[in-house]
Amino acid sequence: MRKGLFVSMEGPDSSGKSTQIQLLRRHLERKGLDAIALREPGGTAIGERIRAIVLDNAHPEMDYLTEAMLYAASRAQMVSQLILPALAAGKTVICDRFVDSSIAYQGGGRRLGEIVDKINAYAVRDCMPDVTFLLKVEPEMAKDRRVLRENDRIESENFAYHKRVCEAFLALEKKYPRRIVGIDGTLSVEEIGAMIAERVDALLGARDASL
Repeated sequence: MRKGLFVSMEGPDSSGKSTQIQLLRRHLERKGLDAIALREPGGTAIGERIRAIVLDNAHPEMDYLTEAMLYAASRAQMVSQLILPALAAGKTVICDRFVDSSIAYQGGGRRLGEIVDKINAYAVRDCMPDVTFLLKVEPEMAKDRRVLRENDRIESENFAYHKRVCEAFLALEKKYPRRIVGIDGTLSVEEIGAMIAERVDALLGARDASL
């Protein structure tokens, strides 16, 4: 029986996801709650090895379908090994990216379309986030932020690709309005953090009330 809360953080590269995940985790821990933070691809020993391959700039020849399947493989392992057991134990799981990223980056950015949804349906086994926070920044702003650091294979793609990714994220927000909460990524770190904490606290309160 699923007792924990599953939160995912989405958005284009350099949208501030990692910062907000750290803030949310600290917020929950201050309340005495058990929370774990995971990243995609990765999270498990197998997933981290997949991450090293899929993000390595040394593999420009990687087929788009291969890329999509590697992401799904890492996700399947993390769901089985970490997410489902944590939720069963009543923990809050905060994941840096999940299925929505594959739909945006491979389905939209790579133009693979619905095949990405089908691959991931097997990978996640009906384990979807209770809430997804989408940090929205314009493609131009995200590009400027990426200039400040070394980019991996995906981040190094051209502007047109990243623009398609952003458009795909916005389409997902419209498609799943009950799950995906869009947030203006240009707001201050504190403002965004407060909005996220308020929504998560409300979900946890509703969960506790139903137990």
